Amino acid sequence: MIIKSLELADFRNYENLKIEFSSGTNILYGDNAQGKTNILEAIYLAATTKSHKGSKDKEIISFGKEEGHIRTIIERDGAEYRVDMHLRKSKSKGIAIDGQKIRKASDLVGRCNVVFFSPEDLSIIKDGPAERRRFMDMELCQLDQIYLENLAKYNKLITERNKVLKDMFEHPENSVLLDVQDKQLLEYGSVIIRSREKFIRDLCDIVDPIHHKLTGGREKLKIYYEPNITAAEFESKLRNSRQKDIYLKQTTVGPHKDDFSFNVTTENMPEEIDIRKYGSQGQQRTASLSLKLSEIEIVKKSKKENPVLLLDDVLSELDSNRQNYLLNTIGDIQTIITCTGLDEFVNNRFEINKVFRVVNGSIPEE
Repeated sequence: MIIKSLELADFRNYENLKIEFSSGTNILYGDNAQGKTNILEAIYLAATTKSHKGSKDKEIISFGKEEGHIRTIIERDGAEYRVDMHLRKSKSKGIAIDGQKIRKASDLVGRCNVVFFSPEDLSIIKDGPAERRRFMDMELCQLDQIYLENLAKYNKLITERNKVLKDMFEHPENSVLLDVQDKQLLEYGSVIIRSREKFIRDLCDIVDPIHHKLTGGREKLKIYYEPNITAAEFESKLRNSRQKDIYLKQTTVGPHKDDFSFNVTTENMPEEIDIRKYGSQGQQRTASLSLKLSEIEIVKKSKKENPVLLLDDVLSELDSNRQNYLLNTIGDIQTIITCTGLDEFVNNRFEINKVFRVVNGSIPEE
């Protein structure tokens, strides 16, 4: 699976851009604030329908413009297909695959698997539960269309249920509506919980040997799913929490409150410590890197093919040992890397297939 080309029109600071990528390692280099990350964001958006930053479409369209466009040519299993994405400030985005409009995000998500790694990901361990859920959801949505559809329905229901809860004091008759919503929440939420349980089990098997190598054999890493409720107890806890929910005007139980933990053991400290709370900054950063590298292996295992790897100025955040480990891991994966200079690649004699210099929203010919 590779991204062959990308075209942008009125996207962030790009008025017009067309770029053709190598199937190997591509370097986007240039000074800060020139638009390197915007190219990666466009690729991620074309693959997942969402910005890795959580930005809304109206924030992505160039200043002063009403619309923006992204076109990608993707090659998979020897066949090419074109994804056109039409961004609009006042409407939802339009998406077409080979000229045919699609109605649901699930028709696109998963066709091209991407792993995005940025300096912000290095703090996923110490950030709040929302960031860890976001990581888990974005990966699962690319791998499992059923999960994607259930998550979308569940999130919509939570929004609708919270609105009903806010109006309950003035409209107590809406308790009948809550009964209907709760039945649907149980249906969609139970699928989410079971999918997350399996995902964390699979992730734990993959991440530990990677982390063991990254730490030179000094640490072992275990990841534990921390569900807000289990699938078996969801119904009773949702029912018992209704009065509390009405009082607080929000849904207090369900997988939208989930988290997962990272526990490390060492030769000197065989007792597990939760590095979210007690780990050093170095331990947290190494665990975050292990987590992102595990994404690559999960896609390979699940999809039987390589993802596209997007690295946004990550190398500058890592020491030389972790830089080398990351670069050696890439192998035959198509990789698009942003950086401010080429020294780290030249010094490591790392193979580069294509280089692009980004200058103020353009890539001059050289």
